[in-house]
Amino acid sequence: MKKALLVTRVSGFVPQHEMNNVKILREMGFEVHYATDLNNVVYGKDNSRLEGSGIICHQIDFCRSPFSKKVKIAQRQLEDLMLRESFHLIHCHMPMSAVVARRAAWQVRKKTGRQVPVLYTAHGFHFCHGVPWKNWLYYPIERHYARYTDRLILINEEDYRRGCRFPIRGKVVKINGVGMDLEKMEPYRKQCWEMAGDGGDIRERYGLPSDCGILVSVGELSPSKNHLVAIEAMAELRDLHLVYLICGRGRMEETLRKKVGELHLEERVRFAGYVENVPELLRQCDCFFFPSGREGLPVAVMEAMAVGLPVIAADIRGVHDLIQQGRGGYLARTFSPAEYAAKARRLFTEKEEESAVPRAARREEMGRWNRERIREFSLDVVEGQMRQIYSEVVR
Repeated sequence: MKKALLVTRVSGFVPQHEMNNVKILREMGFEVHYATDLNNVVYGKDNSRLEGSGIICHQIDFCRSPFSKKVKIAQRQLEDLMLRESFHLIHCHMPMSAVVARRAAWQVRKKTGRQVPVLYTAHGFHFCHGVPWKNWLYYPIERHYARYTDRLILINEEDYRRGCRFPIRGKVVKINGVGMDLEKMEPYRKQCWEMAGDGGDIRERYGLPSDCGILVSVGELSPSKNHLVAIEAMAELRDLHLVYLICGRGRMEETLRKKVGELHLEERVRFAGYVENVPELLRQCDCFFFPSGREGLPVAVMEAMAVGLPVIAADIRGVHDLIQQGRGGYLARTFSPAEYAAKARRLFTEKEEESAVPRAARREEMGRWNRERIREFSLDVVEGQMRQIYSEVVR
């Protein structure tokens, strides 16, 4: 039987984002293996989603830093695995594990002479327009290792244009993200756009007033997600009856809670923690708040669009591939809390100066636009793109 190896630095990435690729590979006759650090689970609470999946898992002691001595250990482990299993296709994700996997695959190729295709999906390069200069330290690394890549798969326009200038061994292609399962999202479509009366379940669960508007964000509580900007924006919206619900966990949680206390926003900002059924929660909210500073093609925004929420987000790579200014929401060009507050005020106040459109109707119109737009990023579209890529490299 042919064997395919998926590689990610942290565990949980495959069951979270890559199960459709697993399905495609199996339908093409591959036995699917997964190399990851099973002790470092980021997506989900544990590895239970891998149980019963039929995916053969292998522990690799990946590390985050490229300067760590453990990098060589991880590479040696991968080389041994590749020699032992004789894979017919290798598909890696995440920057650090992709570097180590491509180095290992190159060493195995030199030892055995076998030409095994190596694919790398970059879910957003670390370097892009507007990021700090230190992020660009990854540029020469990604450019160099393109030489050892048969397919460099990119998910947004800015990365694609830059990747096309790399001296790649194979080919650069662009796909529409990981694919949104619109059929699965259909039961969660937003039905009511009035600020009151919709979503009693989450209002009871988190102690929210019955008549408030709910802004929501979903994602890891990390510095790059910029939750502090959103919290400071809420301080400028005290006169509006709004609550900001933060879904997720991460190392920034204590800092965020401290900021909420300093600004006396305990009644305006709530922490939901890890949420199991994100679409059900989104359906009961009024607007998706997303001030993240660096994204590839954010799944969180795609879920909000599929449900039918308007989006207030940063005008950055990946986000403006999805949201059109004024059509699906509002995009902020800076990370000023005042600008985010102004966007929220525009969405929730009764009328705009230049328009007599009521607030609820405006949000509903944006939600409809987002539901139509997200069809271009559906699971069916991405599945067709990935089938073609796999078929080309296998041939």
